[in-house]
Order: sequence, then C-alpha cells, then structure tokens
Amino acid sequence: MLKDPFQRLNLDREVLTVSQLNGRARLLLEDVFAQVWVEGEISNLAKPASGHIYFTLKDKNAQVRCALFRQNAQRVRQALRDGLAVKVRGRVSLFEGRGDYQLILDNVEPAGDGSLRLAFEALKEKLSAEGLFDAAGKRVLPVHPRRIGIVSSPTGAVIRDIISVFRRRAPHVALTLVPTPVQGREATAQIVRALELADRGGFDGLILARGGGSLEDLWCFNEEAVARAVAACDTPIVCAVGHETDVSIADFVADVRAPTPSAAAELLAPSSADMRQRLDGLRQRLLLRIRDRLHRDSSRLEGLTRRLRHPGERLQQQAQRIDDLEQRLLRGIDRRLRAGQERLARLETRLAGQHPGRNLNLLRQRLDHLSSRLPRAMQDRLKGHRFQLQSLAQTLTVVSPLATLSRGYSILLDERGQAVRRADQTQPGQRLKARLGDGELDVRVEDNHQTPVTLSLLD
Repeated sequence: MLKDPFQRLNLDREVLTVSQLNGRARLLLEDVFAQVWVEGEISNLAKPASGHIYFTLKDKNAQVRCALFRQNAQRVRQALRDGLAVKVRGRVSLFEGRGDYQLILDNVEPAGDGSLRLAFEALKEKLSAEGLFDAAGKRVLPVHPRRIGIVSSPTGAVIRDIISVFRRRAPHVALTLVPTPVQGREATAQIVRALELADRGGFDGLILARGGGSLEDLWCFNEEAVARAVAACDTPIVCAVGHETDVSIADFVADVRAPTPSAAAELLAPSSADMRQRLDGLRQRLLLRIRDRLHRDSSRLEGLTRRLRHPGERLQQQAQRIDDLEQRLLRGIDRRLRAGQERLARLETRLAGQHPGRNLNLLRQRLDHLSSRLPRAMQDRLKGHRFQLQSLAQTLTVVSPLATLSRGYSILLDERGQAVRRADQTQPGQRLKARLGDGELDVRVEDNHQTPVTLSLLD
C-alpha cells in the first residue's frame, strides 16, 4: 500500500489493477475530505435488515450515494423518508467493490422538507382550494361495467395483475389498454394524452395504475397537468399509483383511490360468484315477498268481504241518520226562537224604561220645582245683602272722622293737606287750615312751644 496517495506513477508506466486504483482513490478522497457537511434531499431510501441505512442525497443538479451504518443510524432521532431535506456529516469515500463514490455518514440532521415535498404540498393546497378534491364532485363507480380502460405501462407486473383479477372475478368485462410511459420527464405529457384518449373511448370506468417506486419515480403523477387531466375526465377513474403507503396528487383528484393496482381491478371487477350468489339471494327474497304479498292481499280481501254490506242496509242507516238530524234541527230552531223571543221581551222592557216621554215628565217636574225655589232664594239673598249693608254703614259711621268732628273736634292740615299730629311738625308763623264739623278756618301758629320765637309787632 502506498504511503502517499498523491505519489505519481513512475516513468516505467506502472500498471494498476482495478482494486489498486479504487484503493488509491478511496485513500485520496478520505484524506482530502475527512469530514464534510452536505445538505440535500433524501431519495431512494433503503433500510435492509442489517440495520444500515442507504440513500441518495441530491439537489436539483447532482446526487451522491450515502451510507449510514447501524451504530450511527441508532443515534438519528429523525424519521428518515424520501423527499426530506437533511444536513449530513461524514467522510467522502469510495466503495471499492463497485467503484461507487459515496459519503460515509456519522450524523444526520433535518433541514426541512425537500423541494419535491414542498412542491407536492403547495400543489395539493392549491388544487384543494379549487375544489378538485371535494367529495361532492366524485363520480360513482359503475356496478356492472362492460368495458374498462387501463391507462398504464404495457410492460411490467401492473397490467398482468389487473388482467389476472378480471379473469378471475369478471371474465365477461372487456379490457382495453391505453399504453403510456409512467416514469420520466416525457411521461407527464403522454399520461395526459392517454387520459384524454381513454375518456373519449366510451368506457364504463378507467384505471390509472403504476407500480411502486421512489418519490422521483412517481413524480409525474404529482404534476398539475396530470391532476387536471384526471379531474377533466367524465369517465369514473380509479387511481392506483405505487404501494399502499404511496400517495400522489392524482389519488386525491381521482374518484376513488386504490392502495394497489390489484385492488383497483377488484373495485371495477364484479365477482361472478358474488353476482350469482346475490342473484340467488334476490330470487329467494322475491319469492318470499310474493308469498307475503299474496298472503296479505288474501287476508285483506277476506276482511273486506266481511266488512262489505248490502247497499239497502247502508241506505236505511243513512235515512235514519237524516231523520235524527231533522229532529235535531227542529229542536234547535225551536230553542233559537224561544231565546229570541225572551231577548226581545227584555229589550222592550228596557226600551219602555228609557222612553223620552217619561224623561220629559221628570225633567218638567224638576223645572217646576226649581222655578218655585228661585224667587224665594232671590228674596233671601237680597235680605241678607241688605242687612249686611246696614251693618257696614253703622260700622262706617262709628269710625268716620266726620262723626268725631261733629262732636266739637277739628283737624289741622298743613299746606300739603297732610294732618298735623304733633307740635314739632309746625313752625311759628306757619299758616294751617282747621277743618271743623261744619266748615273750615285759616289759622296761624303763634307758638308751638318748641323753640323761643320773637313775634313782629306789625303782624
């Protein structure tokens, strides 16, 4: 073994065996890429019984094989699956037996869903929002189909399994294969054309089928064009793509999803034995129904016969009923007349009590009585007012100042005609007017005895 993997071949044109070449290449890769981190998307995941895990790590332009041996796989907590985006750590190596370039991993970490898985979920959400997955739009599969179209690859176990199921269960059903590739870049457009052709073929039902594979292998059934072609078909479609755990967009759009192609064939292939058994059961049920119907109709006829009576008897009963109704009518009319007469008598009595002549007599008597009371009331009222007037006149005479003046008193009035009540209201020499019981006098104040005063001798 060479100590230096980079050592050049000698000039003697050293010839290496394939094993030597792969050995040197492995040493070179492991020496240069002793530990690297790589991010990509898992595909072609395999988990053999040994406990090792093998898969392909890829991006949109390249891929590399990866090996995760059992002792390291036990430490990975993330459930690995196709389409999962991961970050892996390991060394670059070479599997010398096949000369395959690969990564020997010691750690795997999740990095989110891969591009295919994201594209799958995005398209699924879009088509679901448009209503392509709604159960209300699903068509019912035919119960007794005569012609079935199969859209699948003409080679492989899928078509053989479908034919085998129909031969066993319903050999009378005519099968027609509409061949199309089911994998690869060109498969999408060809599947769409095959579905359009099959939908125009007048089949009772269609089977869109493919065997198992990785997410990449089944991807053409996750394309929007295929999904819309399935939805546009007027013929009921059973979709069986991959194994039981594989789910595609076409499965959601189809009228019925079958876990396997054989199961799809069983859904559209009515079993001959089951049909014979069902026909036998229906025949027995029909006979029992006929017997029960005859028995019921016979019993009913007997009952009607017993209930049937002669028309004359029915007429006698009706005549008796008419007589009874006539008697009831006469009694009702009589009661109604008596009640009317009694009510009329009561109303006449009330009317007599409310006659206008009677009211006029009562009002005339009351008017006469009031007319006789009115003069007496007027005399009494005048007498009372006269007595009250005399009493007030006497009171006025008693308190009148004229009466006081007639007894010899007088009232002094100043220039303004105001009564003089105190001496200090006058001034010496002031002229006043004295009102007597009969007439008036002009007087002058000589002295009010309030302040000294000097009188003029000339006055």
